[in-house]
Amino acid sequence: MALAEQKALFPGTEERRRFQRVKVHLLGRYMLPDRREFPCQVINMSPGGLAMLAPGIGNVGDRVIAYLDHIGRVEGKITRIIDNGFAMTVGATPRKRDKLAAQLTWLANRDILNLPEDRRHDRIVPRNPAATLMLEDGSRHNCRIIDMSRSGAAIAAEFRPPLRSRVVLGRVHARVVRHLEEGFALEFIHEQLAETLENSVTAQ
Repeated sequence: MALAEQKALFPGTEERRRFQRVKVHLLGRYMLPDRREFPCQVINMSPGGLAMLAPGIGNVGDRVIAYLDHIGRVEGKITRIIDNGFAMTVGATPRKRDKLAAQLTWLANRDILNLPEDRRHDRIVPRNPAATLMLEDGSRHNCRIIDMSRSGAAIAAEFRPPLRSRVVLGRVHARVVRHLEEGFALEFIHEQLAETLENSVTAQ
């Protein structure tokens, strides 16, 4: 195998030299080439690759599309299989890699400093991520819930409501608090009950 091909398939050593891996706890969902979707938890990440715990494991070389909390949409290929998951590359332009580096630095500092944002309640990935969002103008749009907690949710969508605008996710009133790479983050106006959370946010 040519050296260039080896580097493309097994970027581990070189990739770690170029990009520092950051230990993170990011929830999300991913899709394999056969279009099966699964929840996941990213355990470390750099602008060039990541490792995730995942119930559905593909083959080395398979293309993966993932939606991750705080990060948004990432694409890449599986480079190796690990215990209960796999490692994959992150395909990105130099500009997006710079943005990923900044996001990962923020996430690492947040964990080190134990900042309270998004730590009030455990975040979970819903069994059914499809949901409907109503904007302030009354229009309704389909979206995907990346993950959620009793106090808020991360949403993947092709649109971004204005920051601080009021919306309704399913039956839950919320405000837009942050724009993500592939969507936005919501804070619920009222804290939700854990046992009814999923039914409330996915209600049509």
